[in-house]
Amino acid sequence: MSTNRPARVVLETIGNTPCIELQNVVPGDCARVFLKLEGLNPTGSYKDRMARAVIEEAERRGDLKPGMTVVEATGGSTGSSLAFVCAIKGYDFTVVSSNAFAVEKLKTMAAYGATVDIVPSSGGKITPELIPAMRSKAKEISLMDGYYYADQFCNPDVLIGYEGLGRELLEQIPEGIDAFCGAVGGAGMVMGVSRILKSHYADCRVTVLEPASAPMITKGYGGPHSVEGIGIGFIPPLLDKRLYDDARAVDEGEGRAISRRLAQEEGILAGASTGLNVVAAIQLAKELGPGNIVVTVACDSGLKYLQGDLFTKK
Repeated sequence: MSTNRPARVVLETIGNTPCIELQNVVPGDCARVFLKLEGLNPTGSYKDRMARAVIEEAERRGDLKPGMTVVEATGGSTGSSLAFVCAIKGYDFTVVSSNAFAVEKLKTMAAYGATVDIVPSSGGKITPELIPAMRSKAKEISLMDGYYYADQFCNPDVLIGYEGLGRELLEQIPEGIDAFCGAVGGAGMVMGVSRILKSHYADCRVTVLEPASAPMITKGYGGPHSVEGIGIGFIPPLLDKRLYDDARAVDEGEGRAISRRLAQEEGILAGASTGLNVVAAIQLAKELGPGNIVVTVACDSGLKYLQGDLFTKK
């Protein structure tokens, strides 16, 4: 949508987010690093792109009809986005979440009118068992009459939403993109963007990321961590080996430290998953060297994490 005219509905404001070159956190004598500011979507997350696609594709097929209730298991960013889209379109929304996720996200979903069902997590950590337990409960609810299961982890409709992000990057960085990296939860964002980038730049290196303490993709086992939205405890079904070149695990502490530096040195307030993205992007920039371009994504707004210790803990 053009920003030069008023939107008819707020759904039209999804996407067309700015992309900026990082100036201060990237060392000299390496590739340039660009960051797509997805926290400027309506609910403060790139999940708005996916939520709109999931709902509208289901409507188009006739799987989702007026009067039905949408159900999903989510840590909160997907839930906030689905709650937002459902509110606009008039669907009830039931979300299965957990106390392991930011209270800001839980309150946001409720503010949009969602019914929030909490699966408790011992110690407040994202464990390998938590997401499967949430999904099992959401699936159980979806079997009742009148429910549509969004199923972000298996639903290929999510890729449609994220392909738009890839097309925007092609327009914003016409010099070419040598590498793209992104942390993986359901894997929809990285896979959707990769489908577009690799169709234009066959040699573009795509790297998927995960927390070092939960290295399911890189080492085959999960573990507890505190980076919301990623490290889900199993290999996401949408992760397509044909669409990425390598995977790497990133230290959560390094990611959190970079999140604080982004705020204080670049003026970008973003969450810990963005920190992991930028840590890896800098690693790739060092490896590729000058004359190359590395791109990654600021997944969401840091305003979702102000009640935690992300921006205060050293």
